[in-house]
Amino acid sequence: MSNEDGLQSAAILMMSLGEAEASEVFKHLSPKEVQKLGEAIAKTSQITRERVDDVVLKFHGVAASQSLLVSNSGDYVRSVLKLALGDDKAALLIDRILQGGDVSGIESLKWMDPLSVAELLRNEHPQIVAAILVHLEFDQAADVLKQLPERQRNEVMLRVATMEGIQPTALKDLNEVLFNVLAGGDKIRKASLGGVKTAAEMINLMGTAIEGTVIESIRSHDADLAQKIMDKMFVFDDVLKLDDKAIQMVLKEVSTDVLIVALKGAQPELKDKILANMSTRAAATLKEDLESRGPMRLSEVEAQQKEILKTVRRLADEGQIVIGGGGGEDAMV
Repeated sequence: MSNEDGLQSAAILMMSLGEAEASEVFKHLSPKEVQKLGEAIAKTSQITRERVDDVVLKFHGVAASQSLLVSNSGDYVRSVLKLALGDDKAALLIDRILQGGDVSGIESLKWMDPLSVAELLRNEHPQIVAAILVHLEFDQAADVLKQLPERQRNEVMLRVATMEGIQPTALKDLNEVLFNVLAGGDKIRKASLGGVKTAAEMINLMGTAIEGTVIESIRSHDADLAQKIMDKMFVFDDVLKLDDKAIQMVLKEVSTDVLIVALKGAQPELKDKILANMSTRAAATLKEDLESRGPMRLSEVEAQQKEILKTVRRLADEGQIVIGGGGGEDAMV
């Protein structure tokens, strides 16, 4: 089942539950999940009785198979996350989960729009802003950074790139910035946040215009650091460096509408490689759609290219594909 099918099934299930029960489910979802599921529900209409029954039946089967509880949930979380993500990636999540919401104040920022977060942080010290942003999703952090003045944005990114962790004293400062909504800041262990890779992920999502000024600002402070960040970055043209199998996997996850807009701003070589990894019929249709689509705003094209890059990074993080030329940890040698 595709992600889109799964999302629609979830929307149908929520609508079947009724308002009171569905609201309880929403309380346990992340901001992104709430937004995606809410949009899916809003788009859902004219669903047959058979489709509803099928969704409910499948949910019942899954729920029944998951009814056995483990005796030690803490050990279970540790084991599952380490198996799924590896020791390094799992460590931060385990700390957050088992410490019981130590960054609850920052978690609340994930429900705010980027402009509101930027306004909240505009007058704060760059180190404080950096310490907050590394807790957010990369795309939200990038959108917040776009709203900050250029000088502040560059100073914040320099600190993100050189950050080796979050000390308890820094979390106390965050406590004050966020109006004392953080709990137990002095008890939180140092979290492995920030660094070159985090900076690269944020810059990747800022857009080419801002990207250049940020990199140059960091280069003026530390040329080696700027190069390390660039080595970790993966831009849309780097999709050309993926092998055919990887591109085919990415295409399965990307809608045609997103692909058409993204390719409007792509170099010819990349377009050719994408078309070569599609069926003859699909390639012909895509080529016609590209030729018939009129001029588009650069911001729209970049937005869809970012969506494809998110898919590429997710597949790479899951170990399904290898980013072979972007200079990352998984580069082929």
